[in-house]
Amino acid sequence: MYGFINTCLKSLVIEKYGEEIWEKIRLQAGVQDTFFTFEVYKDEITMQLIDKACKMLDVPPDMVLKQFGEYFFEFCKQSGYDHMLRTLGGNLYEFIENLDALHSYLSLSYQEMNAPSFRVEKNEDGSMHLHYYSDRRGLCHIVPGIIGAAALDFFNTEISMEIVNQTEEEERTGKKEHIVFLVTQKPVFSYKKRNKFSSSPQYLADSGRQTEKQLNKEDIEKKIKKIRDRTSVCPVKKNHWETIRGIVTLGRGKLLRRFNPVYPTTLWIDTKTFCNGLPFHIVFDEELRVKQAGVSIQKIVPGLQTMGIRLDDYFSIVHPEVTFTISSVQKFINSQFVFRTRREMMPESWKQRPMLELRGQMMWMESLQCMLYLCSPLLRTLHELEERQMHIADIAPHDVTRDLILLNQQRLAEMELSSQLERKKEELRILSKHLEEEKKKTEALLYAMLPKHVANQLKEGKRVEAGEFKECTILFSDVVTFTNICAQCEPIQIVLMLNSMYLRFDRLTTVHDVYKVETIGDAYMVVGGVPVPVSTHAERVANFALGIILAAKEVKNPVSGNPIQIRVGIHTGPVLAGVVGEKMPRYCLFGDTVNIASRMESHGVPSKIHLSPTVYYCLKGKSFEMTERGEIEVKGKGKMHTYFLIRNRTATENEIMGNPTKEPEAVHESVQSFHGSRIKTIRSSCQQAMQFNSEPDQPPTIAMKYIDGPMETQASHKGRSQERIMDLTGKTHDFESAGCRHGDQQPASDPYLHNQERIKPAAEEPEIRHVRSNFCNLV
Repeated sequence: MYGFINTCLKSLVIEKYGEEIWEKIRLQAGVQDTFFTFEVYKDEITMQLIDKACKMLDVPPDMVLKQFGEYFFEFCKQSGYDHMLRTLGGNLYEFIENLDALHSYLSLSYQEMNAPSFRVEKNEDGSMHLHYYSDRRGLCHIVPGIIGAAALDFFNTEISMEIVNQTEEEERTGKKEHIVFLVTQKPVFSYKKRNKFSSSPQYLADSGRQTEKQLNKEDIEKKIKKIRDRTSVCPVKKNHWETIRGIVTLGRGKLLRRFNPVYPTTLWIDTKTFCNGLPFHIVFDEELRVKQAGVSIQKIVPGLQTMGIRLDDYFSIVHPEVTFTISSVQKFINSQFVFRTRREMMPESWKQRPMLELRGQMMWMESLQCMLYLCSPLLRTLHELEERQMHIADIAPHDVTRDLILLNQQRLAEMELSSQLERKKEELRILSKHLEEEKKKTEALLYAMLPKHVANQLKEGKRVEAGEFKECTILFSDVVTFTNICAQCEPIQIVLMLNSMYLRFDRLTTVHDVYKVETIGDAYMVVGGVPVPVSTHAERVANFALGIILAAKEVKNPVSGNPIQIRVGIHTGPVLAGVVGEKMPRYCLFGDTVNIASRMESHGVPSKIHLSPTVYYCLKGKSFEMTERGEIEVKGKGKMHTYFLIRNRTATENEIMGNPTKEPEAVHESVQSFHGSRIKTIRSSCQQAMQFNSEPDQPPTIAMKYIDGPMETQASHKGRSQERIMDLTGKTHDFESAGCRHGDQQPASDPYLHNQERIKPAAEEPEIRHVRSNFCNLV
């Protein structure tokens, strides 16, 4: 079938059921997504699509095919065949009778078209028997959909079609299926809207369609009686033609269909003129013996000059595919017949050329008991004319075949151009699709390196201004004894170890929605509350820290084979963030907060999470268990009172790791004390090298939920902050707060800053810890 059919089927599914259903049907059928109008595809593709559509939509095949028939009729109209279909006939009988002629015309353009054949018979009760012949089995239910839609649209008639006979036609040499439909008609006089895709047998008329009321016989008789009454009263007699004109006017011209032709008593044309005027015609009797032939066909097939030879010796019937007998020809007398010359009976000069095909109609002459075949050469292009060494002059001037060849030559050129445009359009669609995929990959890579809003500004060529964040939480981590490990391993083993560890850490940044700033060697840096301020930045980073401690146990030391150990340090404070540089731009954090967070990590303990006092105050009163480490000497900062994070009392391991929770746990286990976690087997160095970029099988990532607000009132928050500070120092200090859930800032007399002159002179920034959080202004 041509791609036009498959395109129509695709359009039907998408319009009625959506693109997702079409995509599923297409994938199950294993066919491409786009079909070219003038390209021939295997019938199996269409059959597969119909079969999968029936199964997926759970609709019987006959309903799907009928629905397709209705849509196909509308699709043909929208594709430019509306006027062609409307002019086939003045009623349904004539419309069906000329469908084969339409297919014959379309075959000039669609040269490989294998269309079905139709034959219609009128019954005495007004019904019709429609004979449908097709090489393709199982598609007969399309016919009621097409014919029903055409009858309703063109002739304002509802029809019902039922199969009365289904056989394999023995007389036909090529067709496999012969279906006989009983067609009954019912005129529709009301204007009703109908659904184009209705699968019910009732077809409703399109709104606004203007139809003329046909006068039945009783109406006409009444009109004639009125006219007679008028003529009997009127003193002036009307002549015969005036009466006829009056009847025609009142009957709206319907009586013109009762026109009776007048034939001459003698045929006023001689035999020679007839054979020259109709150069392509053949007269043969019931035994297929040739009685007469036109001059041009005699010139091409010299054997026809011998009267009495059998026609089937020189020609074979191409269409309709019937046996060459007079009874078969009479049965399909309303169809167009295509004859093809037999190569073995042609002159030597013709045997190397393509065989000539003739197309025309059959007319039975009852008085002579002979059949007249009026035909013309079936030629589609000037190239076919040249191949047969024929000329336009060989065709009679009155024969429209001359014009048809020239017009079809132009049409074929337009079709070729249209086909090229379709291919180019499909190529552009595929390229556009690939471009969109590459764009998404590029954006994903860019967003992995920079915050999304920063990356978008850089893409637009805008300058990214540095931003001040009054409160955020920074985390640093590194691998214990990393230098010793590097000295005893191959470089590829170090790279694989770090890659395995960082893949797990990166996944946890998604779980807790923290921003990965950078990695330098074995050091990993993340921040919470930047670039998007959130009130739960400390909780997020704390849970992230618990997660990476657990994740590090899944990565083995390539030297000892034991799980690696990491140190983690966290600090909360203000930073300045922005993009530096033009080549390889990075989103960097600046400020003393970064230094203190780094000191917390470097002064930490293996497999422990080291907290600064500001982090402790942010997490105190939350669901975290912390223990005091005491006062330690911090390089460059003097003595500081620090703490260790032990666990999250309310969050399970699966929640912290972002794994699906199989069943709720009654008692939450300690994350820090969980030593029975799953440790994956690390492949050998060669296997790891082969799978360098492959992430270990990970369960689906489940983001942990955090509630950012509503904020506490300033008074209650201030009271709680004072209570916290009193517990630690024995003194109470008032400080400014914006109402953040963990906005308690360290007072100026905090123990870890008793050596303030080593950090920063008080005169430069006396209120460094009295900073209002930007998050509150944002909310």
